Parts: sequence; structure tokens; C-alpha cells
Amino acid sequence: MKLIVAVVHNEDARGLIDVLLKHEHRATWLPQLGGLPQAVERDGSRGVEDDKVDEIVGIVRENCHSRTQTVSPIPPIMEPGEFFLPYPLEVEVGGAVVFVLPVDRFERI
Repeated sequence: MKLIVAVVHNEDARGLIDVLLKHEHRATWLPQLGGLPQAVERDGSRGVEDDKVDEIVGIVRENCHSRTQTVSPIPPIMEPGEFFLPYPLEVEVGGAVVFVLPVDRFERI
């Protein structure tokens, strides 16, 4: 038995959930706030049999893609008379980080 934890960008989460349900896989999804403004990620976890791990990781790989997004940085705390001209930044968002952990015991109550 394994526990799969996938950290997925919010834009990829709905599509990933739909595909997992279509393949009859359950998941628990928890919202998380990311480090950038408006960056929301979902943490999905699922206890699975060892032989299903590659299938689920493959589904995550097919449905979660990284992409470039333009964000405006938050201005720093400044002293009077200082100027800060925020230039938009391009950052890479999306994709997924997947952890596969061994499970000694699993109960659904």
C-alpha cells in the first residue's frame, strides 16, 4: 500500500480530478496558498495498492503541465521619497510535485 500526495496548480486540479474519477480513483483534495500572489495549489492525497501507483502518477503527468505566467511583484515596504516601479515578471507555474510514500496501515472509516 502506498500514499500518493500530489501538489498541483489550481488550474490543473479540476481536470485532474475529473480524469481520476473517470478512472474510478478516489482522492482527497485540500487547498493551499502558494508563495506568489494568486498562486493556489491543491494537495491531493490517495491511498492505493502498489500496482496502481504508476497508473495514477501517469494520469497526473498527462494532466498537469507547467506554463509561463506574468505576475506583478508586491512592492516592498519603502521609506518616504523612495520609488519602486514594479515590472511584471514571468514565472513558471503549474506542473505537479508527486510524493509516493509507503503505508503500514490504511483504514477507511
